[in-house]
Amino acid sequence: MRRRQYLLYFKNVTLLTPDRRIERGALLTEGGRIKALGALSEIACPAEAEIIDAAGCALTPGFIDLQINGGFGYDFTAAPETIWAVAAELPCYGVTSFLPTVITSPLQTVDQARAVVARPPAGFLGATPFGLHVEGPFLNPQKRGAHNPTHLRVPDPAAVAGWSPETGVRLVTLAPELPGALAVVEALVARGVVVSAGHSAATYAEAQAGFAAGIRYGTHLFNAMSRLDHREPGLVGALLSAPEVAVGLIADGVHVHPALVGLVWRALGGHRLTLVTDAMAALGMPPGRYVLGEFEVAVDETSVRLADGTLAGSILSLDTALRNLVRFAGCSLGDALLPVTSTPAALLGLAERKGRLAPGYDADLTMLTPQLAVALTVVGGRVAYRATLQDPE
Repeated sequence: MRRRQYLLYFKNVTLLTPDRRIERGALLTEGGRIKALGALSEIACPAEAEIIDAAGCALTPGFIDLQINGGFGYDFTAAPETIWAVAAELPCYGVTSFLPTVITSPLQTVDQARAVVARPPAGFLGATPFGLHVEGPFLNPQKRGAHNPTHLRVPDPAAVAGWSPETGVRLVTLAPELPGALAVVEALVARGVVVSAGHSAATYAEAQAGFAAGIRYGTHLFNAMSRLDHREPGLVGALLSAPEVAVGLIADGVHVHPALVGLVWRALGGHRLTLVTDAMAALGMPPGRYVLGEFEVAVDETSVRLADGTLAGSILSLDTALRNLVRFAGCSLGDALLPVTSTPAALLGLAERKGRLAPGYDADLTMLTPQLAVALTVVGGRVAYRATLQDPE
């Protein structure tokens, strides 16, 4: 039997590619890919297509989250089997793909999560997990944050011998100053894994040695890392000054002050910055007590904390992070889209099919109202979320 082709036709929409802006445009998808886009008068609508009149809305590439620990009551480290349940709900935030993040735990937990990612449920419709972000266990105990020190270990290439994008691992966070870390970086990079510096007390020189070995990312800039100092720039200074390295930023106004979010934006721009949520099980849930890995955390209206007050992930959604960046940095929507679309796609080596609106690209799309609320999300050419819209706060 011939596979059904899903055709969607968006009309009267502002297209943000994000290379250019097309007012009163149209976009056609077919078979899970973008077939054509341009001015409304240029793009014909097939008779069999579902028509979406998006007057007043903007259509953007689908959002990509490189660091999310769980959501909707589920924690990926405590229960890797919940990854697909969370993936099904993430389109409500405009997210079309993500890296489920497993924090420091026994290596068997990583193996379990890899096996889960490799087996999508039949007929699944939701955000696509590209593979895992493994955050730990090769972290500096001084900067462990909410990671269980019992499971921290010295970097060892043998421990990561089976990790690659093909086997379910896309990104690994480690502390580059630890003994043996550079050998692990080189082994992972040789297999196509993106390696990130994080949970680290690295000096500027130690961070640079990590970049020379292949590190190309920094995990949640400023948080759980050595501080910027005018005489010892540390990891923060190294990340900000290395043009080949991108960074993740939690733009919730709690992990990083709004003024500093704007300063980072002016320093890096959209091509080196990625917005991440670092969200945990309480995302989309009311305040209360939840699990992050093996620890219980307290969640209020704005933050997640351990019993001693340490920040432990967030309740930030990626669409809120986008709105915050526009507000904190004073940038345009078109520019603010880069850190949630084309920049994370490029970091993962997926720039030829993800993160842009262009013919041949995957039909992963997010439609936003003038208030930047998510109105509709499309994954692989299929509508995964339609909103009953209320303006965001």
